[in-house]
Amino acid sequence: MTARQQGLIVRKPGFLSLLQDAGRERVMHLGLATGGAMDRHAWAWGNQLLGNRYGAPALEITFGGSEFTCTLDTQIAVTGAAVTCTVNGETQPLWATISVSRGDEIALSAPKSGLRAYLAVRGGFLVEPGLGGSCATFTREKTGGLHHDGKPLQTDDILPCPETSDYVPNRKVPAQWIPEYTAAATLDVVLGAQVDRFPSRALDDFFSHAYELSAQSDRMGARLNGPALAVKGERLISEGISLGSIQVPADGQPIILLNDRQTIGGYPKLGAVTPRSLDTLAQCVPGSSLQFRPISLHEAQKQERTFLRFFYL
Repeated sequence: MTARQQGLIVRKPGFLSLLQDAGRERVMHLGLATGGAMDRHAWAWGNQLLGNRYGAPALEITFGGSEFTCTLDTQIAVTGAAVTCTVNGETQPLWATISVSRGDEIALSAPKSGLRAYLAVRGGFLVEPGLGGSCATFTREKTGGLHHDGKPLQTDDILPCPETSDYVPNRKVPAQWIPEYTAAATLDVVLGAQVDRFPSRALDDFFSHAYELSAQSDRMGARLNGPALAVKGERLISEGISLGSIQVPADGQPIILLNDRQTIGGYPKLGAVTPRSLDTLAQCVPGSSLQFRPISLHEAQKQERTFLRFFYL
């Protein structure tokens, strides 16, 4: 940050706070995953409220507990997990624009529901893009982020923000578009080309029983505990893995591969959780009960088209 630039000073980073944008483009052939915001719905609404372009960098704050000092006059928005957001000790609305001034202290509590809160700033954080035109933070690869080293935010980091007098009107997200994170999660699944490797009994078990989200889950994969799924045949030759793939290792406990996944693998894949349902999964805390339902590829594409037309196209 130059002497003239202003921003947010990190006073307390919390458990895990990462700079995230829409993720990296055209990098899969290099063996690199896309990364990016885990809950695109909440992340995109944060930028939308502030009039930011789709893809503008924002903070993804897992488990809350973060604090910042503002060094300029600007606007912010906090979406996602139901944290308590305060400015100078006064509670502020979530899913709405918030005006902040130089010297203000911003704090986010631990969430009452949900897992990941998003803090966006007017104009987006000023961080140079790297691989794939993205500043998405990859802790495992040590790429991206504020210092391009993949590290989560640290105390005394300074997040550069654009200085602007072009404020947006006060806005808030209509209530019908704010998810209820305490509701039971049912995730949509598109069956894949390897579904024939799973006996009908295994498919019945997967779609008729609840699975528990394991505490061993992270941005790479969501591990599930529940009925073990039988698989026919030998392990496959490693091949490319898409976002949301449900792979079943030897112990029969499914793993949903997420934004920071490995890009190849040899375990059979039942199908893939749709992008919109991955947004729901991103807010599930360990121990959450998950149900699955099959939907057609066409229906999944309609869901995604509707999302992108609203926020992006």
